Amino acid sequence: MTRSLCISKALGIGLLVLLGSLLCAAHNDNGSRFEANGVSIYYEVSGSGSGAPLVVVNGGPGFDHTYLHLSPAWDSLAKNRRVVFYDQRGVGHSTPVPSGKTFTLKDQLDDLEALRAHLGAERIDLLGHSWGGFLAMAYAARYPQHISHLLIMDSAAPVFKDTIFLFNDVFPEAIDRQKAVTYADDLGDKAAGDASIHEYLTMLFYSPEKRDAFVNNLPVSVFKKEVNQAVVADVNRFDLNPEIRKFRFPVLVITGRYDMNVAPLIAYKIHQAITGSRFVVFERSGHLPFYEEPEGFVREVEQFLSAR
Repeated sequence: MTRSLCISKALGIGLLVLLGSLLCAAHNDNGSRFEANGVSIYYEVSGSGSGAPLVVVNGGPGFDHTYLHLSPAWDSLAKNRRVVFYDQRGVGHSTPVPSGKTFTLKDQLDDLEALRAHLGAERIDLLGHSWGGFLAMAYAARYPQHISHLLIMDSAAPVFKDTIFLFNDVFPEAIDRQKAVTYADDLGDKAAGDASIHEYLTMLFYSPEKRDAFVNNLPVSVFKKEVNQAVVADVNRFDLNPEIRKFRFPVLVITGRYDMNVAPLIAYKIHQAITGSRFVVFERSGHLPFYEEPEGFVREVEQFLSAR
């Protein structure tokens, strides 16, 4: 199944990580668009300041950024800087991709580089979550001269298909419920797809209270399966392990202790590979530390970004 990578390895292989555009209906289109590489990219800027903006790359692929807005952490961070969100090509408020356009890793890197140039920022602080962590590492490897600080949060593995999922071992009953609707979901049954997404979301959290509040605030999913499949097909051929060992800018690697979507071992191995990186574990979080422990998350990020 390829509904969310996160869901994917619980049921096979595919999406990689995250819920994205599930909140599309809940978040207003109050940003801007620009044309790049033959596609239209939507982005939002919160806060102000002349320093390097914090560009946040959401999970997916195939989802947009709006799940991030359920956390107050970003508003806190925006008090001291610009915080920039964007929807990757073909999803969310970014317009549908014209026929003939592709969804390769290079396309994603070109779009992110176009966003940086559009913002007029010579260097950026770059934060990638889940699949977005992989994309952020790939961007930093391709454009190291434009990175001020790199933050990698609950990221997919440097070899995408090496990402470790713990769903089967920890949530066997939820996995069985997903399997029960997989056939109908793969045939395009929307109700089955929504049921599978719901099961997936319930497995992302440490706190049942946080889980319920998050899931209850999600409208119907608008996952773009074709985007997911195209991105994953291309991304699977890359190995970022040799590249991340070359990083010489400040790097913060974050994980939730109870992340079932990407085992914390992945974050620890990334940290070990990057000389001088800082490793932070949020002890009461699953896959979304910025949501489950927003105060601690803001504190760690502010401390990291203030260091030179």
